Amino acid sequence: MGTDLSLSADEIRSRLEALRSRDLPTHGGRTLAYVYDSGLATADAIGREVLASFSSTNGLDPTAFPSLLAMENDLVGIAGRLVDAPDGFAGVVTSGGTESILLAVLAARDGRPDVTAPRMVLPTTAHAAFHKAAHWLGVEPVFVDVDPVTKRAVPEAMAAAIDDRTVLVVASAPSYAHGVIDPVEPIAAAAAAAGVRCHVDACIGGWVLPHLRGSEPDQLPWTFAVDGVTSLSLDLHKYAYTPKGVSILLHGSAAQRRPHLFASARWPGYTMLNTTAQSTKSGGPLAAAWAVVHHIGGDRYAELARTAREATLALGAVADGIPGLSLAAQPDSTLLALTTDETCDVFTISDEMLVRGWYVQPQMRFRDLPATVHLTFSAATAAASDQIARDLADATAAAREAGPAQVPADLVAMASGIDPATLDEATLTGLLAVAGLAGDGGELVLPERMAPLNAMLDALAPELREVLLLGVVDRLVRPTG
Repeated sequence: MGTDLSLSADEIRSRLEALRSRDLPTHGGRTLAYVYDSGLATADAIGREVLASFSSTNGLDPTAFPSLLAMENDLVGIAGRLVDAPDGFAGVVTSGGTESILLAVLAARDGRPDVTAPRMVLPTTAHAAFHKAAHWLGVEPVFVDVDPVTKRAVPEAMAAAIDDRTVLVVASAPSYAHGVIDPVEPIAAAAAAAGVRCHVDACIGGWVLPHLRGSEPDQLPWTFAVDGVTSLSLDLHKYAYTPKGVSILLHGSAAQRRPHLFASARWPGYTMLNTTAQSTKSGGPLAAAWAVVHHIGGDRYAELARTAREATLALGAVADGIPGLSLAAQPDSTLLALTTDETCDVFTISDEMLVRGWYVQPQMRFRDLPATVHLTFSAATAAASDQIARDLADATAAAREAGPAQVPADLVAMASGIDPATLDEATLTGLLAVAGLAGDGGELVLPERMAPLNAMLDALAPELREVLLLGVVDRLVRPTG
């Protein structure tokens, strides 16, 4: 094989176009997960322009690129004002919600060096990024079931789970899975009474909920205005509609932020100074976020938020009247979770929606929480909300006609008999073959319709589901050629 990998500019564009042809669309509002579309062509254009312009700058050293420092401080200040941050608050720009959450957990852990086996108290609907933080940072997660009807955290149960090893209590505004705001006031009060930090994960709601206050004065309180809230995360690459990936982590004070800052002078090179998990990082996403935020502005953000919110409520009302469908919870923001009765399943509905040109996200059951169809509304989606409603009704009718996806009992039995801790390559390969996911050479082959596979995974314990999906990812992410 030759070592010359060079291609002409036209060849590169052609190959990229071919590769991109199988991707979900990022604009037009048809992908109701993963991407956020304002529908504003000028905002997209300025974001792309500035992203490219600042792509070669490096956020590692703010004295080398003071422009990045100025933009970061400005964005942190804007975010702080949105969420009622107190005087003396501090913050950092991160690469995304997961990094913000990792740093919030790190600050809570290292802010309590007296606790040798730290824990954090989480509602079961808290984002899985907290599970990752727990695994990476050695902070034991204590999971508390939510109310099965409202899907909100139960304050009394959260308070009862706090003990002398707790370093952090978590609430969501809103939860990703169901789009509801947890009762932050009593949860933060319980944390404060125990001398424990309280983090509000507003990664998906932090830029949209503040702009809905004027039209929804009864919104549950969740910002720093709530006594006991010590940190809060919000993503700009969601409802600020900036290029990915940009999130902001805010702390009530610089002292609360300090434990996740890092310095090392114990080597012969430059003294490493980091405010986040990353060292070298392109200034492009930060600069693009700054440009888009100032291009759109507060008044337009409020308009975009209301547009997405009204579409969410309208489709929720329609969906609740479609035979076989119902709301999993009354949405507090721009996220909608739907569940089904016994006549159909969410996985077949998701497949049927994809056939009709819409990507919606199937979510599997957990404990007493049922599987759901998840829809994330952005401003660009609202224009097509009537068509979404019609296609959702048709997709559900097709799913009811087909009936729930059937999972072979022997396959479930075979999978359920596997110990996740000892699953080896041979067993995984055999299981994939039985599931129809292996080609003649043993390579991974994903089906066009995912409902049977998702239904099988839904029938398995979460621990086994995790291991199996890691095996699938391991086969997907392999070198080519």
